[in-house]
Amino acid sequence: MPKHEEAAGSPPVGVPDGWKMFYENPLHRETDVRGFRMEGDGAVTFPLGRMRLESVRDAEEGQAANIVFWCPEQFPSDYAITWEFWPVREPGLAIMFFSADGRDGRDLFDPALPARVGIYDQYHHGAMNAYHLSYFRRLWPQERMFHTCNLRKSYGFHMVAQGADPIPGVADSIGPYRLLLTKHGEEISFTINGLPILQWHDDGATYGERLGGGKLGFRQMAPFIGEYANLRVYVPS
Repeated sequence: MPKHEEAAGSPPVGVPDGWKMFYENPLHRETDVRGFRMEGDGAVTFPLGRMRLESVRDAEEGQAANIVFWCPEQFPSDYAITWEFWPVREPGLAIMFFSADGRDGRDLFDPALPARVGIYDQYHHGAMNAYHLSYFRRLWPQERMFHTCNLRKSYGFHMVAQGADPIPGVADSIGPYRLLLTKHGEEISFTINGLPILQWHDDGATYGERLGGGKLGFRQMAPFIGEYANLRVYVPS
């Protein structure tokens, strides 16, 4: 079961010194994701003892086939997210939404907000704000030829940082790949297996106000299948 911790051992390398664990979820079984929210038509299974996400719709349906699976926890403004990732089937994309919240001070799950069903426009030009990091991009031919990780800020569709993606294609992947996404003050940084991928300074002006706390969500673009485990979030002590 997911749990909160005041302190739980030493944080992984890359988490700022002195930070403590705020949230931990092994993502090993169905009970671990009780309370999570699926947007779009997706299946959540645990065939290898880790969370597998996939769309149940045909990729030919385009955006209607894509999904977002939200963790229900509301996180504070500064945090470091770590999780393990295995790409299982490509093509497709894997994205992490973070600091996601409804616009005008509303909670992301406020029933007064328009429904979201996995269509990307609803997430970058809808009734919400978020950062979104695409860290496994294998959809269009140009993405498969030259792999990058992209950080965007919304409202809007602002590309704010980009870095090389070291994860190979599915045929050559040997997971887990350990991902670390840190948001601390004005700085956002991302590493894979300890390798720095990108960093960005949000000045709170160029692309709108700096985003604070909010929710995180796993997004996939069909027909991609991904697996995830050991989600942990650290915060300043």
